[in-house]
Amino acid sequence: MDEDLRERLRTAAASHRPDRARMLARIERGMAEEPPSRPARGPRSPMPWLRVAGATAAVCGVLAAGAFAVTSAGREGPKGGQRVAAEPAPPRPASPSPGRGGALPAGSGPLWSDGSLNANSNSYWAQSEVTVKTTRQLSELTVELRIALNGGVNTTGSWRSLPEEDFVASAREEDGFLVYRWTLKPGRGVPAGTHTFAGQYNHAQGTRDTGRDDYTARGRATGGQTSVGGDFAQTH
Repeated sequence: MDEDLRERLRTAAASHRPDRARMLARIERGMAEEPPSRPARGPRSPMPWLRVAGATAAVCGVLAAGAFAVTSAGREGPKGGQRVAAEPAPPRPASPSPGRGGALPAGSGPLWSDGSLNANSNSYWAQSEVTVKTTRQLSELTVELRIALNGGVNTTGSWRSLPEEDFVASAREEDGFLVYRWTLKPGRGVPAGTHTFAGQYNHAQGTRDTGRDDYTARGRATGGQTSVGGDFAQTH
């Protein structure tokens, strides 16, 4: 069955409104009619009520055929294949990623840390950063960054994202390292969140080996003291 005929059947079936009273009246009139006179030798015509019943059956048959065609058209599947319900793919599990400096982030209790080189570091100058994340407020915190004294290292300064007045900061050479140290002053606190401590320094031209550089962070929160540490696996 082509689409044009199917559409015409749908339209006819949807617009049809049978007049039941009118149909019943026609049937009653047909049953009351007398058969017309016929020549003696002619074939005898069917009884009027049979003609009415036949016409009624024909009308019902047309309507039923239209309804069947519309119903069949509505059940037709998509052309060219079956209807398939696609299931969403399961979420992919997240995998841990290494720290920006090449070493894996370290975590202990409420503390998490990461050591990295700032992206602006170059062949003459570098900035090593210690990122400390705490899930609780700290009443004590000491962060220590150690830069091996290789390749003509000398300090050019330091900074931290927490208020300067809350910390005692220093930079000095100790046992073959340039050591940056930030110590929280008594009575001050470190709020929960992510905080950065950075040491800046010059070095000889070229690539500097950071394999011996490292850091530690020691803090105290509700429940006791905790510490984390790590290194800087990249060279610059």
